[in-house]
This record gives sequence, structure tokens and C-alpha cells, in this order.
Amino acid sequence: MRTYVFWKLLCLIVAMAALTVPGVFAAGSGTSVGQFVPPPQQSDIKQVNLIKGIVFDAAGEPLPGASVWEKKSPKTATATDLNGVFTLPTKGRKSVTLEISYIGMKRAEVTWRGGELSIMLEDDTNVLQDVVVTGYQVIDKRASTSAITSIKAEDILRPDAISIDQMLEGQVPDLMFMSNSGETGVAPKIRIRGTSSIIGNREPLWVVDGIVVQDPVPISAEDLNDPDYVNRIGNAIAGLNPQDIERLDILKDASATALYGTKAANGVIVITTKRGREGKPQIRYNNTFTWKIRPRYSDKSVDVMNSKERIQLSRELWNDNYVYNANSSMVGYEGLMMRLFNKEITQEQFNSELAYVETVNTDWFNLLTHDSFSQQHNASVSGGGERGVYYASLGFMDNDDVIKGTTNRRYSAMVNLDINFAPWLSAAFGVTGNVNERQYNQESINPVDYAYSASRAIPAFNADGSPYYYSKLQRYSYGHNYNILNELENSYNKQKQSTVSLNANLRFRFTDWLSANAIFSYTTSSTDMHSYWGDRTWYAAELRDSEYGMPPSAESVMPQGGELTFNNTRNSSWTGRLQLDANRYLGENEIHNISGGIGFEASSNTYDGYNRIDRGYFPDRGMTFVSGINLDNYPNYKAWISNNVPTLSNNKANVISAYATASYNWRRMIFLNANARIDGSNNFGDRANDKILPIWSVSASFDPAQLGFIRQATWIDRFILKASYGFQGNMLSDQSPVMIIKKGPMDDYFGEFTSTVSRNPNPDLKWEKTTSVNLGFDIAFLNNRLELEGDVYFKRTRDAFMTKSISTVNGYSSYVVNGGNISNNGYSVSITGRPIQTRYWQWSVSGSFSRVINSIESLPAGESYNLQDFLNGNAIVKGQPVGTFYSYRYLGLSPIDGGPMFDDWYDHVDELIGLSKYDTYTRVLSATGSREPYMSGSFSTRLRWKRLYVTASFNYSLGAKTRLFGMYSSSAKSYSGANIATASEIRPELNLSRDYLDRWQQPGDELHTDIPAIIPNGHPSYFKYINHWSTTGSGSDYINVIANSYWDMYDYSDLRVVSADYLKLASVNISYELPERLISPWGLSRLELHAAGNNLHTWCAKDLKGQTPTQGGFTTIQLSDRPSFSFGLNVSF
Repeated sequence: MRTYVFWKLLCLIVAMAALTVPGVFAAGSGTSVGQFVPPPQQSDIKQVNLIKGIVFDAAGEPLPGASVWEKKSPKTATATDLNGVFTLPTKGRKSVTLEISYIGMKRAEVTWRGGELSIMLEDDTNVLQDVVVTGYQVIDKRASTSAITSIKAEDILRPDAISIDQMLEGQVPDLMFMSNSGETGVAPKIRIRGTSSIIGNREPLWVVDGIVVQDPVPISAEDLNDPDYVNRIGNAIAGLNPQDIERLDILKDASATALYGTKAANGVIVITTKRGREGKPQIRYNNTFTWKIRPRYSDKSVDVMNSKERIQLSRELWNDNYVYNANSSMVGYEGLMMRLFNKEITQEQFNSELAYVETVNTDWFNLLTHDSFSQQHNASVSGGGERGVYYASLGFMDNDDVIKGTTNRRYSAMVNLDINFAPWLSAAFGVTGNVNERQYNQESINPVDYAYSASRAIPAFNADGSPYYYSKLQRYSYGHNYNILNELENSYNKQKQSTVSLNANLRFRFTDWLSANAIFSYTTSSTDMHSYWGDRTWYAAELRDSEYGMPPSAESVMPQGGELTFNNTRNSSWTGRLQLDANRYLGENEIHNISGGIGFEASSNTYDGYNRIDRGYFPDRGMTFVSGINLDNYPNYKAWISNNVPTLSNNKANVISAYATASYNWRRMIFLNANARIDGSNNFGDRANDKILPIWSVSASFDPAQLGFIRQATWIDRFILKASYGFQGNMLSDQSPVMIIKKGPMDDYFGEFTSTVSRNPNPDLKWEKTTSVNLGFDIAFLNNRLELEGDVYFKRTRDAFMTKSISTVNGYSSYVVNGGNISNNGYSVSITGRPIQTRYWQWSVSGSFSRVINSIESLPAGESYNLQDFLNGNAIVKGQPVGTFYSYRYLGLSPIDGGPMFDDWYDHVDELIGLSKYDTYTRVLSATGSREPYMSGSFSTRLRWKRLYVTASFNYSLGAKTRLFGMYSSSAKSYSGANIATASEIRPELNLSRDYLDRWQQPGDELHTDIPAIIPNGHPSYFKYINHWSTTGSGSDYINVIANSYWDMYDYSDLRVVSADYLKLASVNISYELPERLISPWGLSRLELHAAGNNLHTWCAKDLKGQTPTQGGFTTIQLSDRPSFSFGLNVSF
């Protein structure tokens, strides 16, 4: 307690001493508007001729020794007393503008108009309102003419996510967030202001501390654009510790992104890491422990049969003489009946085992997933003086996902150092390193999909505890033993990424208005991926063509051991930049300001890849490979070895650029800005005029609040109008203006070296060009208690890249051309209100929504997309948004046999003869929605009482559609990638939706159900539905295939399309900061305890029948977002 009083007295003495020095408080740049609230009653400050007030921090604690002065007369100054109270003379005035400062706090400005003031100062590390960061510049927010959203990293941190991109859902207007898997570490799909490319990369550009960062492993745009692709490798910032991030600035319009050139057409996300600040060394430590809840059969999202229901269905099928597919595994009821029929068991044994499998109700979710426990620990130290400041941190994350055997570990370190060598020279250095280790299951073994699709009447273990195996068929007419627990135990995918980045920035200050920067950055990363199948697995048995422990057959392609796939990717990149900046005030009273910069940049990015597959691997026998096999005994294995060679790859891209920016403002009321950049690269066409395309933008803003008559309206604090126009370009990295020949090895047959065409020439390919217009406003009222910000934009992409099918007589079947036009229009609004602002109580509410209208405005080539592309939403259709999927028109069930009926143009097939695929499918199928939402946003609330904080955040998404999980067709994928079933191929080893219980069984049922009848082989209507007329009919030679069967059509019909709209309770957080008087005896300056719940509940359409909106019946079932609960502490010394 004595220490606490002594510190207050010391601050008071220092502040009073400072007041004796003339000019100490001269107003300058960096002033920001603070938060002002009605003050508490102070009995000792009621003199009528005085300006009276109290200054306190965010926790409501008074700030002794805070400096207070008049903005227009800095010598009229004072300091707050031990209770944070200050007084100044009014001098007969009714309005006085004051400025307030305090060590470690952000300076505030407030206008007194009578009454008592209550002023809360914010920590200077937590305030972003003053500036926006573009990576090339730091701009006063009032002077910014661009569409930029700035957020504090600490405001979006979530303990259940391990990288910052996973925390952006609903946080940024105009940013659409899509995730197709709830697995930890899976990179989401992010779209800023719609989709600007058809086949090019649609992801935003990531920038860290002004330097563009690259993905650790190059992933094709085709994969990244695929809505069903699950990116477990990660993106450019996957290894960056979110605890080391200070802020994010999302650059959305052409004015903001022009300086980044050709890679910025999809928007830019600029990350600024934490740096030190002056003061004594401060040590911080924080930890978080998270408990994540696994899925359960009791969840409403899991609507599958239990073992009793599944056995009863099997009994009905058997009694109806159901004919099973030859590849079915005879287990459960069917397996027992076969054994009884073959006299392998008695009737008594049959009854006993049937009673067991009817009630076994195997809990696959319990066996394959678990409630997981994860932890994060971070420690940092920062401080410094006038000559330099430093920030250093260490981080450790151990995330155990709910899928058993899936782990994520990250080790991170960062050092940022800022040094002032001389008044004209300063430098910033940064070193960042991280190691990420990840293990997960083989992609062909999807534990979540298996838990949904495997029959619960199949036991996992025998009575003696040994694994229960059943025969599973795939490559041969006979099967091999399968148990998913054995597969998971004896296989894995392991991934290890390590990254080191070095940054140096020298700052030269020639005069008070002219400066320069010299920046160099180097990053190297290595990614090793190991994929292993052990010799005990079913996968190995299929290759060996024998069970484990049995001699391999002569047909074997892997006589011994397991299979190991090794992939290594090394990435190295460097960037060098020279930039000259000027910022000068001119005219009387400095009413004119001209600023700008010019720079040159060179960068290089190299990927080196190595990939090989080896068979005969024994990890438990000294990590050795088999040798000495007589290959003549295994001709298939011999042939495989002769063709299995390692693959090496090298990809290097060099870019040289020049850029310039210029700005002008008049009286800080009118702001004008222009940006331009030129990128040169040999990827950009064969002709000289195609190699370089200038990227440019112009923008302006107007601040009416500076006009005299508006300034008199005391309730308006900020009123800014913005407009911008810009031109952007893009080029595919996998295209070349010249033919690239790949030299091959000696051909044994011809006795000559061989060469192949690696990349066909495309000299006429031009830039993809995007123009954009942005209009925006930024308004604040009532002492910043109400803030409103909005934008409307119009983007047009022309000469968009498209794939055109050509005759294979040319040597290849497709060609990239400039043939597309895309339109993206939209608007966004965000609002923040602070209804309660008192010393002890604060309550704020904020919300945002974004709307994007995306449309393709050109026709693709007629043969570019196949039927499945239209059904899955990968086809591009004129007049439709990107991601639109098509469905069959469902008419109902047949009253005769209960089969599904569709409008499939059978009665006017002549109109389809000779049509292209595009024309056929856009006529026969119906556009049923887009897989991407057209509106998204969030709303949140924050309540503080003294040192207790409670926050809640909701995210929502509107406009997307999805399919229900498949019941019959190829949309219903099993764990092996094979079809779960058609109506004639229900397999005993697989589970079924409980919808089957409501299926059509007799005439009249079609009036109250849309679930078709089961029509097996042998039924009179079997061949009516098992094939579609377009595959076998008389006109099938002249038209495109419309469907493979009517069961396919059912799962892909408009009946099975439902809304994917949702409202999610994303997080609820509660924290409490202990008072200083309690923790100072322990040597602590701050101790905060916090707890949180994430993904607590999702409200969505009832038609989903429990299926979560982010899951779809387009592919295998992925893990949904799981609820989690966290707790931890933050400590400062």
C-alpha cells in the first residue's frame, strides 16, 4: 500500500515539475480523441468559475499526475491530484478545448462546455483510432481516403483457434468467411468484396510488417477455389503466433491495395506485430487451457439409425428377398443369416448373436473422437529508453483436436528491436521463427464420416477384447480384414513446418519533411510431410494381396512392409525496397499539406520440391526398407519399382517494381490521393507491352465537420466522406508466353533421351483487369458515443481467365484464354454505440453487415464444365454468382412403386440433341443457390463494471444454400470413397439416415412422405430407376448424359436443397483484473483471470434436420465447429 501511495505522489511531483518548463505541452501530431462520460459527483470541485473534471483509466482507477492543458494556450495547465481530479479557470468562456496526457496512456482531447468532465484514458498500446497501416505507409485515419478496416488483435483472439485467419469470422465488413471443416488448423476460405477471378487465386494477399509473405507450400488455385477442398497444410500466416500480433488492417478498395500491384486484386490483410515502448522492462505471461467437446450420437446433428433400427431394416430387406451388391460386406443381420444358411452356426447361436448386435449400438464417435484438452503459453518482455525499445516473446501451443490421433504443436519466438542511432538515423530489426508439428489421419480414412456412415450394429471389438474385423472389398472380388481402429493405429500423416524470417528497416531523416527507408527481408521455410500406411492395415493387405502374417501373392505390388510417402518443400524469398517520403506544410497557418513517396522494390520467391513413394518400409525395425526381394516372383511389384521414381521440382519467380504515391490536403478538410505501381515479370506475356501493366488509383475525402456551421453543431464529432477509383490487374503464375520443354532421362526402348512439353505457350494471354469504385462515409456523434461507418462499391473484372476446351489433336485438351467478365457490387455498414459511460460502468454495442452481389457476365465455353461441376457448384454460368450449383427438378414420388420422379426433359428430348454441355445442363437443371453467402456480419456487446468485463459475440451468414447429406447416390460417399448406397445397393456394413424409417412402402404414402421406396434388384421397377434414359435411351448417342440413375437425381434434386443461413453464438468471455493493492505485494503489476466459451450454439433452418450449415452433402462429411470452454490468466511483472 505504501508503494502504491508513493507512486501516486511521484507522478504528481513529476507532472507539476513539468508544468514549470515553458512550451512542454505544445500541441502536436498524435493527438487523439478520448472517451468522455458524465462524471461522478465530486463534492470538492463545485466552484462555478472553474473547469472541473476527473481522469481515470479503463479500470476506473483515478490517474494522479495526469497533465491537463488548454489546446490553444498550453501554458494554462495543471495536473490531477491523488484522486485524479483537476481544475482550470474558465476565464469567462463557455467552451474550452483541453488536452490530457499521462505516461503510458494515449493523449486525449475534449471540449468543455459546462458541467463536470469525466475522462477515461486508454493504454497507448490498445488504441488504433489514430492511424491506419497499409504496409507502405502509416496514415492518419482522418487523412485516409481508402476503404480500410482496422482491428486490434486482442479484440478477436479466440482460445479455440490457433491462427489469426480463423478468428476473422464476422469481424470485418466486406469479408466473407467460409470454413468447410471444424478441425483445428484448417485454413478457412476468405473473400474480400466478392470473387474477382474465375480460375485464378481468389484468396487475399497477406502482409506482415510491410512484407508480402508466401504460402509454405504452393497450392493450386483450382484446389483453393474448390469449396470442398480442406486445406490442412495452412496458408502464409499459419505459423505466426496470434499473441505476437498488435493489429490488422484490411485493405479493401483499389486505393488501398494499388501499391501492392498485381497480387492485390483480392484485397490485402496487413498484420503489424508488437513492438516495444519506452519504460522499465515489463514481463508478461499468459496461458489458456481449452476443453473442446466431441460430437455425439445424441447431438441433433447426427440423425442416423441405432443398431436396433438398422437390424430391423435389414430384417425387412431380407424378408423381401433383397439382392445385395456383390461388393457388400456381409456383417450384422445379413452376416448372421449367411452363416446360418451355410450351417456355420446353429439357430440358438444365431438368436444369441442377433440379440447382441441388436443392442451393441457401437459408439463410433466415442471410439474415434474424444473431448480434447489444449493449452497455450506465451511469455514476453518489452521496454527501452530514448535510444531504443525492444519486444521479445516465446510461445508454445499444444492443441489436441477432438479427432483422436490429431495433434497440433507450435513453438514460436520473436524479437523486434527499434534503435535510434542519431536524430537522422534509426533502424528497426525483427527476427521471427516458428516450428509447427502436426499429425492427422490419412485422407481416405475420415473418422467423422465413418462415425456417420458405419453401421452401429458392427462391433469394434470381440468378446475377448481383440479387434473385430470384417471383410471389406475394393480391388478384388474377395476382401481383406478391416477395422478402422486398426487402420488409424497403423497409419498417419505427419507434417512439420519451420520458418525463419529476418527483417531490417533503416530510416533516414534528412529534414523535418524529407525521409527515406531502406528495407530488406529474408524468409526461409521448410515443410516435411510423411504419409505412412503400416503393413497391418487393410490398405497394405490390398497392395500385398494377402492378410497380415500370410505370404504375399504373386500379384502383390508390395510383398513386405508398409508404404511411406515423403514430400519436402523448401521456400526461400527475399524482398528489397528503397522508398523516399516527403511531407510538407505550406501557406499561411500551414493550410496546405503535400505528402508523397516514391519507391523501388525487387523480390524473389523460390520453391524447391522433392517427392517420393517407397514400399517395404518397417519403422519399428530401425526405420529400414526391405531389400533382397526376388522381383521375378512379383512381376507387378517389379513393374511398379521400375516406374516409381522420385520427383524434383523448382519454381522461381522474380519481380521488379516501381511505385509512387502522392497526397494533398487543404485545412485537413479536403484530402486527395493518387497511387501507382508497375510490376515487371517474364510471366506477363510475350510482347513488350504485355510484360508491364500499371496499377493505379485516385481517391479523395471530405471532412464537412471542419466547416464552421457544422463545427457549431456540438453533437457531431467526425464526419468524413470518401470516394476512390482504381485499376488493378492479375496474371496466372502457371502460364508462360513461350513453350517450356522438360528434358527427360534416357528411354530404354528407343535408346535416346526424351523430352516432354511441360507448359504450352500462351503468348496472347493478357492481364485480368479489374476496375473498382468505392464510396464511403465515417461519422461519429455525441462525443463518439455513436459511430457509423459504411461503404458501397462497384467492381468489374474483364478479360478474366477462363479454360476453353479444344480438340486433342492439338496435343492438349484445354487452353486458358481471356474470355470472362465478372461483376461484384456490394455495401457494408458498421455501427458502434456506447449507451453507458460512467466511471464504474461501461456498456458498448457494435454490429456490422456486408452484402455482396456477384455475377458472371460472360458465357463460358460450351464444353468447359461437366455434369458434376454443375451439381457441385464449380461451373461458371452467365448471370449467376460464383458458386452457384444446379439441381434436378423433383416432381414427387410415383404412386405405383414409390420411386422418385423428375422433370428431366424425357418428353421433349429432341430439343436437347446437338446442344453443348453448358446449354444442356442450364436447361435441364435448375439453379438452386450459391454455396457462398451474399451477406454476413456480426454483433457484439461489452459490459464493464469496475474491473469485471463481460463480452459476447454473435456471427451470422445469409444467402448460402447447401444440400442435405446424401441418402442414395454418389453424393453419399463412404469412408473408402465408394458410394454408400443406391436404392438397390444398401450395404450391411453401412448405416443409414433415419429418414429411411419414413420411406414410401405402399400406395398412398406419397401423400405424406418424400422418401422413396427401396427398390432392389428383382423388383419390377428396378431397371426403371437404376439407369437414366439419357445413358441407355434411343437418343443417348446425340445428347449429353443428364444423370446416371434416378437415385443420383434424388440426392441432387431441389428437394434436398436447404438454406445454410445461420446465427452463431461465437463467443462469451468474462475476465476480472485484480486490484493493484492485492497483487503489488507479490511483485505483480497486473493479474487478470479470464474464461470463455466458443461456438456455444448455432441457430439455423429446421430443414437441415440437425445437419450444421457449414456441412454439405457434396462430399464426405467433415467435422463441424465444436463447442469449447477455456480459462486462463494474464500476468504482468
